[in-house]
Amino acid sequence: MKTHQPLPDIQTALELIGPGQLRLNEAKPVYPPGPYQIVAKVEAVGLCFSDLKLLKQFDQHPRKGEILKGIDRGILEEVSSYRPGVKSTVPGHEACCRIVAVGEKVRHHQVGQRVLVQTDYRWLKTKNSNGSFGYNFEGALQQYVLMDERVIVDPQTQESFLIPVADALSASAIALVEPWACVENSYITSERKKLRANGRLLVVADMGYDVSGLAKCLITGEQPLTIDVICGENTQFTEIYELAAATVCRHPSIDALPDGGYDDIIYFGADKNTIEFLDNRLATGGMLNIVLAGGKISEAVALSLGRVHYAGVRYIGTIGADPAESYQHIPDTGEVRDGDKVLIIGAAGPMGQMHVFRTICSHRKNISITATDLDDQRLMLLEKKAQNPARQHRVKLTCLNPRTQTRLEAHSYFTIMAPSAPLVASAIDLTSPGALLNLFAGISVGVKYPVNLQRYLENRCFMFGTSGSRLEDMKIVWDKVSRGILDTNISVDAVGGLAGAIEGIKAVEHGAVAGKIIIYPSVADMPLTTMARLNNAYPAIAARLNNGQWTKQAEDELLAIPGKGSS
Repeated sequence: MKTHQPLPDIQTALELIGPGQLRLNEAKPVYPPGPYQIVAKVEAVGLCFSDLKLLKQFDQHPRKGEILKGIDRGILEEVSSYRPGVKSTVPGHEACCRIVAVGEKVRHHQVGQRVLVQTDYRWLKTKNSNGSFGYNFEGALQQYVLMDERVIVDPQTQESFLIPVADALSASAIALVEPWACVENSYITSERKKLRANGRLLVVADMGYDVSGLAKCLITGEQPLTIDVICGENTQFTEIYELAAATVCRHPSIDALPDGGYDDIIYFGADKNTIEFLDNRLATGGMLNIVLAGGKISEAVALSLGRVHYAGVRYIGTIGADPAESYQHIPDTGEVRDGDKVLIIGAAGPMGQMHVFRTICSHRKNISITATDLDDQRLMLLEKKAQNPARQHRVKLTCLNPRTQTRLEAHSYFTIMAPSAPLVASAIDLTSPGALLNLFAGISVGVKYPVNLQRYLENRCFMFGTSGSRLEDMKIVWDKVSRGILDTNISVDAVGGLAGAIEGIKAVEHGAVAGKIIIYPSVADMPLTTMARLNNAYPAIAARLNNGQWTKQAEDELLAIPGKGSS
């Protein structure tokens, strides 16, 4: 083992021991690294609404599950920080750390390196998501965290998920790259615009529907591997069979379908019950294409809205007879477009503010933003922060509370910050033609909720969502931060030590703090303190703020408090 100084035997950590159960453990062991492992000292960690979801869902959270593939089980047994299922864990995934010890077989990291943590190990598959730092692997709400190179290094690219960063910036600014990267990811991730090559396709055709339009979808050389068919007429099956180069199998009914999910489902019809059944057969990343051909869905359809965010499922369709037309309405990415009327629901919270600022600075022409929130105080603070940037970028910004102004006009772009299925359904009712719906907040995977799918299809809407961030997203945001283009500290509204973390998570739950909360684990006994209260509680720190905004100078002053510095 290589280390500059001996590791302590114990540390203070915030542990999640069951649904809704947090405890501050002041005697958690600090394990020395094994041959492939590193120990990092946590400099700063941001609290996130996702921490609250983990607190409530615990072992039912998609990222708290067992790793099913992507790594040898024997390796996982060697990693003491791997805590899946009902095992206690340490939350916290927005982190800046300093490596303090490495095992003798570590190749990618060195003692003394300061790093930004990328959290999503997407090659490590759980049942409904993937392995992740701060979920089924212990996170950063502790003073020291153990990680394993066999977990945090991408086996394909050999890139580490610890990004080296400079010493010049505050730990808070670095830690906040992670949530900003999640925001970035939701806009720049590429969307699939055709059938998945070598995938599983299901075609369902009600009687009387013309299926000849499938020819445009079944491109030579990019066809699915298998096609299962359910149709009411023999002529429909004959046509599909003659069009396809793949293995085609006809089934007598949807109840007779083989097990497993489909990468693509094309449904020629308008029956509510059939659509709901087919929704359940979508695989992760699957797409349901509904071809109405003049038919009409006469009642609301319950869709798996949670899977849009966590499993990447997509819903498309056309009121015409050509299934290929549906794919033409899929955007390349989720970017805001010139002329968009943007509605950001839940805009005054910590992550909502990030979406507001990114949209303002998107350099799109002739856009407007309506930012809604149920908290008038938070709205006022958002408007105060955002009005000058909006003016500089010539973006019309309106902040309003929907409780007092219930009549909203139609919009062409929606960002939904609350994990609420009814909000998604309400947004669909407000869509204008070509509307995009960014389901940023993760609704629980099992939630199905009725929406006006007829309006969704008539308006050629596209609903999408992403979960977490990728390494490339963090690099994009880190580049902006390191070059001074983006100051992530604009998001900070409260700071504290581990003693303030439980109160901080409660504040996240109740929306008591408008911006981000930064926890400094080395300052273990500092209570949660908002920027507004700093002057009374810690006047020396408050004197280092910049017009009320958190700075590196304020952070340095906090870390220098006698008796509260590095442990």
